[in-house]
Amino acid sequence: MKYSNNVLLAAAIAAASSQTLANGLALNEQSASSAGSAYAGRASSAANASTLYGNPAGMSRLKRAEISGGLAFIDASTDIRNPQGKLGQAGSNDGDMVPFTTIPFGYYVTPLNSKWHAGIGVYAPFGVISDYEDGWQGRYNGLKSEVQVVTIQPTLSYAFTDKVSVGFGPTLNRIDGALSSNVPNAAVPGPVPGSGDAEVDIEGDDLAVGYTLGLLVAVNERLDWGLTYHSKTDYSLEGRTKVSGANGMLGPIPPNPMIPTGLPGLNGSYDAELDITMPESVDTSVSFRATDKLTLNLGTTWTRWSRLRGIEVNNSGVHPAYAGSFATISEELKWEDTWAVAFGGAYQLNPQWVVRAGYARDNSPTNDAHRTVRIPVSDRDIFTLGAGWSPTADLTLDAAYAYLQEKKGKVDQSSYRAEFENSAHGLSLQATYRF
Repeated sequence: MKYSNNVLLAAAIAAASSQTLANGLALNEQSASSAGSAYAGRASSAANASTLYGNPAGMSRLKRAEISGGLAFIDASTDIRNPQGKLGQAGSNDGDMVPFTTIPFGYYVTPLNSKWHAGIGVYAPFGVISDYEDGWQGRYNGLKSEVQVVTIQPTLSYAFTDKVSVGFGPTLNRIDGALSSNVPNAAVPGPVPGSGDAEVDIEGDDLAVGYTLGLLVAVNERLDWGLTYHSKTDYSLEGRTKVSGANGMLGPIPPNPMIPTGLPGLNGSYDAELDITMPESVDTSVSFRATDKLTLNLGTTWTRWSRLRGIEVNNSGVHPAYAGSFATISEELKWEDTWAVAFGGAYQLNPQWVVRAGYARDNSPTNDAHRTVRIPVSDRDIFTLGAGWSPTADLTLDAAYAYLQEKKGKVDQSSYRAEFENSAHGLSLQATYRF
């Protein structure tokens, strides 16, 4: 059953973010006001309550209680070129495997006194849905991946002075996922040949705890520096692996003297377990008020993707005849740590309107030697525009548009080879109300 291992990587690794504005497994859609400048000043500014994610120390800069929330909409496309079924399988290569996606976020922050602020946020740090068409040529390496990670973060910030503040928040994270893939029955070793494809599905979920730390410093009247640390999160997913449509050696078989009497087929449902760690990241940025109207931002993010060197899934209840190939399934990812760099700015046209623009370069944790059809990401360039409108002192509406373009990346797996080129359009909307 060696061709099913890509399916059984569990929910976490299927968070292929070809349709999001961060690389690897991460999402970047937690704030429309930050998105307008390509998240360049996320750790060094505090425009609204979404600073709870960007830098929790920034809550100390908020003068009143406020609630801020919004939605990000992602429309992605993938161009698949030069496909080849290495097992001789035929199939289509439409490439439109990413449906239109909506990502919500929301935050509330309030001052407790002159030193302390408290808040709570709900956002999605990781997530995806990708769904290749039935009959896709690369179906033996992955067919459908649906994942969401939802985080709740209660947070406190403390201002030592009017120049230095810190923030801390534990995170409660829930991951849910479902994966599917096909397996060629004819390719399964055994005395009875199979025909057609079997289907393998896995579902799993878990809760895990992490934390976020932040430091914000007003270096002088014009320059702010911020540092944010998002901790690693250890998951132990538990769920079910289901096999259907298996025949030949793996399914219902006729009497045959070469096959042990009573050998069952592999069709059925099995308990599945997977331990995986989502990596920590460090985000640092500076914001410089060049004039009373113009603010310039520079930021960089380091992510420890090297934690994802490989994945191992354990299936229990498997008949001993298949235990060697199905009870434990593993795959190497060999991801590497990455850096992302962003530049951006905001210009205050008047008291009601601010406009923003930015550019980010986000490197991929994988490469041509290890890229998979579930995570076909490459180095990407992101261009953003945004605006904020404050019709009153209590209300601000923010919007941002982003265009993402990736370099062409090669996939060369056990049963499929092709070139992938991803692009995406993103729209983020956010409303902030101050009490």
